[in-house]
Amino acid sequence: MAKKSKKKTAKKKTIAKRVADWRAATLARIRKLIEEAAPDAVEERKWKKPSNPKGVPTWSHDGILCTFESYKDKVKLTFARGASLKDPSKLFNASMDAGTRRAIDISEGDKIDERAFKLLIRDAMELNTSKSKRN
Repeated sequence: MAKKSKKKTAKKKTIAKRVADWRAATLARIRKLIEEAAPDAVEERKWKKPSNPKGVPTWSHDGILCTFESYKDKVKLTFARGASLKDPSKLFNASMDAGTRRAIDISEGDKIDERAFKLLIRDAMELNTSKSKRN
C-alpha cells in the first residue's frame, strides 16, 4: 500500500510540473510578444499575497495594458480597457460581459495569433497614451 501512495505522489508531482512548465512557457512567449509590440511598456509584479507570493505579471504604459494570471487549466490575459479595443481577430474569449475589461483565456496547447495579439497590445498602449494626453 505504501508503494501506491508513493506512485500517486510522484504522478501528481509530474502532472504539476508539466502544468507549471506550459504556463511558464506561455508567460515567456507572451512576455516576448509584448516586448516586441511595446518595447516601452513596463513589466512589474503586482498584488503579491501569501497564496501568490510572486504576484501578478502586469504590463503598463500610461496605465495598465494587461495582466497575466495562471490557473490550473488555463492562463488568463486581462486587458484593463479591453472593452474599448477593436478585436477583429476575436482574440478576446472571456469577460465579454464586463463593462471595461476583456480577457483571453489560453489553455495548454492553444495557439495565439501573434500578429493579432501584437496589434491588440499596440492598440491598448495607444488608448492609454491618448487617455493620458487628455488629462
